[in-house]
Amino acid sequence: MIISRSPLRVSFVGGGSDLPDYYRRNGGAVISTAINKYVYVTVNKKFDDSIRIAYSQTEEVSTADKVEHRLVRAVLNRLQLSGGVEITTVADIPARGTGLGSSSAFTVALINGLRTFLGKHSTNSYLAEECCHVEISICGEPIGKQDQYAVAYGGLNLIEFHEDDTVAVSPLVSSRETFKRLQERMLLLYTGMTRKASSVLEGQSENIRDQESVRGALRRMVELTYQLRDELQKGNVDALGAILHENWNLKRSLAKGISSDEIDNWYAAGCRAGAAGGKLLGAGGGGFLLFDAPPERHEAIQHALPQLRRVGIALERSGSQIIFYGPTE
Repeated sequence: MIISRSPLRVSFVGGGSDLPDYYRRNGGAVISTAINKYVYVTVNKKFDDSIRIAYSQTEEVSTADKVEHRLVRAVLNRLQLSGGVEITTVADIPARGTGLGSSSAFTVALINGLRTFLGKHSTNSYLAEECCHVEISICGEPIGKQDQYAVAYGGLNLIEFHEDDTVAVSPLVSSRETFKRLQERMLLLYTGMTRKASSVLEGQSENIRDQESVRGALRRMVELTYQLRDELQKGNVDALGAILHENWNLKRSLAKGISSDEIDNWYAAGCRAGAAGGKLLGAGGGGFLLFDAPPERHEAIQHALPQLRRVGIALERSGSQIIFYGPTE
């Protein structure tokens, strides 16, 4: 039995600059952090030579090519694992359309678990690169590259996307007190709305190609990424709210479907109740609202938004890990 675990992530600024239509021309950058909510994948040797997969549904098939789950099928074929394995997955938070990078967290955990099953070690860099290849190149998802690196590496990082398709991950160097204050100010609220990220991102990529105003907004978002890095490394956590607020207003201009009247009203209510700034996580259209606010204002913000559910989180320094390894004969 093998249990693989990958953290979910919260992205602060720069989202959208990790799409190839942007970074291949201009380079991109985001700041994100892993959080203490996880996707787990268990891998076990099966009694016979078939494949069993349990997620929101259960599959039992004779060969990898017959697996319906696209990501699982792609990884099994990539690893040339034809059968004799049982795979299950669970998550701490709803795993689809919530803006926390759950798809990449699952894929990274799956690759890590199955390679361990085959007796192979995986570096964080390998897991991120392989996850990108599976999700983007094989499965054709119109997504960026930030989630794969955020969940594979863990921690609070500046992630840069270069024009030649290489990626650099640089941990933010800050004091323990800075990390503590950042964590205390984060308020995460679940909207109860989910969406398919690919539909939003397809429109965003098209707008990047066709509209200079969208490319200009992304250039400013990348500037904000480096500004936030500098402020956090100086210990100036109070700068986060204003940077998040400007980034969110820019992000709303990138494509239709990123926000809605209801989401805008929730955001405005949170700011009136004491939030310094915030954003909707992920591609947009639903999922989680993140607010930056002094801890003493969190209760007031929750009171102003009773229809949204608070989820307590902490920063997670570790990336994808094998948390249990019990080899069987």
